[in-house]
Amino acid sequence: MSDSRARPQVPAPSHPWRLAYEGFDPAEEGIREVLCAVGNGYLVSRAAAPESRADGIHYPGTYLAGCYDRAVSVVDGRTVENEDLINCPNWLPFTFRPEEGTWFTGPAATEQLELDLRRGVLTRHALVVDDQGRRTRLTQRRIASQAQPHLLALETELVPENWSGRLEIRSALDGNVSNTGVARYRGLTGRHLVPDGQGADADGTLWLQVAAAGSPLRITLAARTLAHRGGAPLATIRTDEVREGLAAQVFVLAAEQGSPVTVEKTVAVFTSRDPAIGAPLRAARTLVEQAPDFARLVRDHALRWTELWSRCRIDADFDGIGTVRLHLFHLLQTYSEHSVDLDVGIPARGLHGEAYRGHVFWDELFVLQLLNLRFPELARAVLRYRHRRLDAARQAARAVGLSGAMYPWQSASDGREESQQLHRNPLSGRWLPDHSHLQHHVGSAVAYNVWQHYQATGDVDFLATTGAEMVLEVARFWSSAAVYDPRRGRYSIRGVVGPDEYHDAYPWSDRPGLDDNAYTNVLASWVLARALDTIDVLPGYRRDELLERLALDRGELDRWQEVSRRLHIPFHDGVLSQFDGYERLAELDWSAYRRRYPDLRRLDRILEAEGDTANRYKASKQADVLMLFYLFSAREVRDLLRRLGHRAGPELLRRTTGYYLRRTVHGSTLSAVVHAWVLTRSDRRASWRFFRDALAGDLVDVQGGTTAEGIHLGAMAGTVDLLQRCYTGLEIRRDTLWLAPRLPSAIGRVELDLRYRGHWGVTLCVDRRTATVSLRESPQAPIRVGFRGSPTTVRPGESQRFSL
Repeated sequence: MSDSRARPQVPAPSHPWRLAYEGFDPAEEGIREVLCAVGNGYLVSRAAAPESRADGIHYPGTYLAGCYDRAVSVVDGRTVENEDLINCPNWLPFTFRPEEGTWFTGPAATEQLELDLRRGVLTRHALVVDDQGRRTRLTQRRIASQAQPHLLALETELVPENWSGRLEIRSALDGNVSNTGVARYRGLTGRHLVPDGQGADADGTLWLQVAAAGSPLRITLAARTLAHRGGAPLATIRTDEVREGLAAQVFVLAAEQGSPVTVEKTVAVFTSRDPAIGAPLRAARTLVEQAPDFARLVRDHALRWTELWSRCRIDADFDGIGTVRLHLFHLLQTYSEHSVDLDVGIPARGLHGEAYRGHVFWDELFVLQLLNLRFPELARAVLRYRHRRLDAARQAARAVGLSGAMYPWQSASDGREESQQLHRNPLSGRWLPDHSHLQHHVGSAVAYNVWQHYQATGDVDFLATTGAEMVLEVARFWSSAAVYDPRRGRYSIRGVVGPDEYHDAYPWSDRPGLDDNAYTNVLASWVLARALDTIDVLPGYRRDELLERLALDRGELDRWQEVSRRLHIPFHDGVLSQFDGYERLAELDWSAYRRRYPDLRRLDRILEAEGDTANRYKASKQADVLMLFYLFSAREVRDLLRRLGHRAGPELLRRTTGYYLRRTVHGSTLSAVVHAWVLTRSDRRASWRFFRDALAGDLVDVQGGTTAEGIHLGAMAGTVDLLQRCYTGLEIRRDTLWLAPRLPSAIGRVELDLRYRGHWGVTLCVDRRTATVSLRESPQAPIRVGFRGSPTTVRPGESQRFSL
């Protein structure tokens, strides 16, 4: 039953700050488009070739943060309603042809793609040979500006190698796009945009406006296309082509052999959701008219990236550091300072594709730990997204007869539950009930994120004005969900689904859900305890205000205390049980299934197609119980269990980890992150193997086809956090920064900069012999740093070195 999967090798980047691809591979195109996407937190645009169309190989998608549309579909006679992140109008279309030739539509004779992570610039080199043998050297650079988030820009340099004559260039804005980027969704309604106007102004500005089919959203683009040679404007003949949903221009100019022609396409994007703009069309036209040339745009954009990399510096001496930076790069493209005022969460698959329909899951749990210590203002914005949807969570709890707030497993624009009620197994073709909405542990993740943010920042104001209300309402939900079981003299939480997801019902029961999922219950106990702590932390006036507003009396608070200490936590065979009754499940014949199916990540689908169900077996998709040891140190888990009345010695972690590792197929990219973290405490070599697995996740598309649908943002952030907190042993507890380094043998040194409790310059350096914490000069208060005993005070301008 051991985990015998062949582990992929992480491609070693040729440069620690660049991702490069040679040639054109249709099978790999989707992965490259995602991994080389450019974005700025307001939008992300995939790295599709500008001359390409959505054709099953290429997919030129662009996604704006928070821009969703709701549509109804009929599939196999069933009515399905979904809210999708919209594939927005295509700003990229650009192609060329020598006179009397055919428009270049790809592929090129030679192709090279290079993403410069340090500057956020995507460069493409290609040689184009037409049907008459005319060779044209092409170099394209593109950015999604970090300095002006509404601007996208594409620079194309064309060099005729063996010809001279007329050169035609075609540039367009295309609103006739659909959501077709995920094959399994193509039977659903994919057309979310309808034309709402298009045109070409006398000054050469192209513009296009579309409306969302099922919402009041409007999206507007304006484009400026200019040609020059060596900086001198080129005379061109321009023809406009405008029809419904499309605005295009064709430019004719003289080309000379060996003489470069440069064309700059600058595009402004606005929506009706944007604050302080007035009319989106006017804003787009004005911005594109005032935009500087491409060289200036790149300079300003690169300067912002320099600032970002300075604020999230992380260095480690191993060959995967380039992949770590790639992961950080995509996090900063998905959520940045430009996201803060947009009221958007963190989509699990970034803004890079249409997988999971762009919904927000619990993946922020893996992201916010990183942001808290790098960009706390971004973490606060994510938590405010959740706070704005608190009333929707309250309504959801009331709808099932409970109190407090029940956050949705999948969230999008307004906070309602977006999880499906049915899903189709592609292996069997059968429609099955989808019980993933019973993953109520997402509410505990929200509360956990609030408390961790408070610990990292000491921001009592945020806790008092925003965070505390969420923590208290999630605690109230768990208190109302807990049912007293007189047989045990304990409380139970019934009818839930844990992080594992393979188990959503008992094989001997007709009702969905499981009872007393260990992860859910321990975390519920923790939330109830932290809610009481939160009340104590608040300033007296605000505490009284909140208690009165929420009608929280002493009797309810006493119940929280009781439930938090008496929730049922199941055990079997000396390990934590995943849920009550887990020991009654059968063992899977792992050897037989591994022989028949090389990849067991979707074991649930395999078993269902065979007329069986994963609910019958001790087999997990991903970490469930072990998530506790990811969120909390071993000491904290022992304290939580002892508070619940259970003996929990140091050996419990080792036994529980080994037990579930043998029964987990790692069907989620998050699983490798969690196992790498947990195994640090018991098997560092195994931890390193899982860390490498997590690094490889999207680079080599370990799930076979999912990366092209969008990055796995939680796993990407998790790999960075493994270096930032896990391997350095960094932990925030009781107003102290604790260190317990556990560097893998493959890493000799990690150095990084953090923000903590108002300090913008906290440097942590860990090597084989020492751990050093340094503070830059500042007017902030000293901090406490703990290492193997009593905390030490470190003042601004000082360093403290600890011998390992």
